Amino acid sequence: MNPEKRIPLHKNATLRLRLSALYMLIMVLSFSAKAATGTWNSSVTGGSINYLTTNSENQAVDLAGKKMTVVYLENLGFDKIGQNTNAEDVAWLLSQGYQVIELDYAGSADAISPKINNDIIAINDEINNGSFCGLNDCSTTRSYILFEGYRIARDVSYFKNDPKVYNWPTSNGPLDSLYMDIVYPANADVKVPVVLSFSYSNSYYEKSTNNKRHFRLFLGYTLAMFDDSFLEGAPAKGIAWAIADHPKYCDWGKGKPIEGDDKDYGGYEVNPDAAQKVKSAVRTLRVAGDTLGLSGKIGIYGFSRGSDAGSMAIGDKTVEEFENAGNHIGVSDDVQAAALGSGVFDFTQIFNSLDDGDGNLESKCPKVWGPLDSNRALWESMGSANLVQTSATSPVMFFYNTGDAHYYQDQIQHLKEKLESLDVPVSTITDYGNGFGDLTNNTHGVPKDTASLAKLYAFFNEYLATASDTTNTAIQAPSISTDNLSVTVSPNPASNELRLMVDLATTGNLKIEVCNLSGMVLYKTEKYYNRTGRINETINLNSINLPQGIYMLKVYSEDQQSISKFVKKG
Repeated sequence: MNPEKRIPLHKNATLRLRLSALYMLIMVLSFSAKAATGTWNSSVTGGSINYLTTNSENQAVDLAGKKMTVVYLENLGFDKIGQNTNAEDVAWLLSQGYQVIELDYAGSADAISPKINNDIIAINDEINNGSFCGLNDCSTTRSYILFEGYRIARDVSYFKNDPKVYNWPTSNGPLDSLYMDIVYPANADVKVPVVLSFSYSNSYYEKSTNNKRHFRLFLGYTLAMFDDSFLEGAPAKGIAWAIADHPKYCDWGKGKPIEGDDKDYGGYEVNPDAAQKVKSAVRTLRVAGDTLGLSGKIGIYGFSRGSDAGSMAIGDKTVEEFENAGNHIGVSDDVQAAALGSGVFDFTQIFNSLDDGDGNLESKCPKVWGPLDSNRALWESMGSANLVQTSATSPVMFFYNTGDAHYYQDQIQHLKEKLESLDVPVSTITDYGNGFGDLTNNTHGVPKDTASLAKLYAFFNEYLATASDTTNTAIQAPSISTDNLSVTVSPNPASNELRLMVDLATTGNLKIEVCNLSGMVLYKTEKYYNRTGRINETINLNSINLPQGIYMLKVYSEDQQSISKFVKKG
């Protein structure tokens, strides 16, 4: 899919534009109040560009009382994918309660990606500093930069939090939900992929202040602090984006086991909680994407603690406790690519060099999990590297600065070596500068320079290409086969019966097993066949009392085998 290619208007374009103008007028009159105009200095165009600010009569505010705001970039240097007029989409945003600031690039040839990211950085910085286009009331936690043709689905619930996991603060309500925001092209003629990021701020609720809930876009600690523009710039390359609450529903420096200290979980999240939430978020995004017109291809973008979380999605190992929790059980939680910055992927590696920046982990992890030597399996289960098993793992691009803490580089190196040993495609970007604004200081930050951003977007476009549509969200019926034993499973998901079509190349015994995701055999049968060719078998799922969930089907002939996933629905 090429976002540079002009997408034709629908038939009867003249009539449609007239109706759109009428619709816009009605909507604006219904949902907007006063408007203001002015100019804003754009580093992309090298001069002043016009802006129009329109307030909503149904204005939404954040927990601090600041106005939720959309900065809408229009008349850019590439053709938009969403087929609505800008007037229609702005009217819709006003109807949703956003204050809208339209920045008009007047068709500037320089208003393209990744050049446009420089203005994205400037906009976020100005909003975070308290003044943008003459306004000092824009939310620093609920403001969004959207390209023309895009809309936002805000606060999509992706997991019900268990407050007993971190046990802090005690005021956390039972089963409080974590959410994500999804930015997508409205009324598009093509389906686009999406990149999901887990916030490297935190998302927790503290009744005493009531102002720290769902900080996934908190500019003071995410986009503006690190000058991070990758997500918001992705639509210029034909990619939608989403950002989710961080799985750790607790202050990053706090959290305790049932009998532990208030800070035993300081500085890291734990499994199964984190992996369950990440996988549920991917499934939720895939299901929501069906409604929003996305392609079903999902990438991960993660930095720092967001990289810890996002990396849980890349591996191909199935763990029943991770898979069968959260929303949309039975929908695929596979991702097709991931870009991961500095993070922690394998807790068993934290002692490789002592006092190299991870002293917090070196002291707290043994306290919670016991000594590494006698509890290695538990330690391994806490890191994403443990979920990397075969070449079916998603391709990964790592990014980091060599001036960052040594333990971050050590973590990346060990995961990179494991991926390469399995022939998983791996690439790296290094020494792109400090996300705090100093390109000469290579410490803890994200890529924001033109060359690095171009590599990141090219990486995702390569692996999220939409040559084949993957909007069928359920786990697919064809098996994952080895040694050429062909097995087709239907229906999938299944309620009462599971039907197998097996193509036998040789005569002999055929063994069939149904296992849970931990490998425990729940059902098995064995038969002898004195002929080759296609044979049919049926498994009565009710007779073996399988609850709803994901299972493995293993089929063995004399010298061949096939391993498949299937879903048992209620």
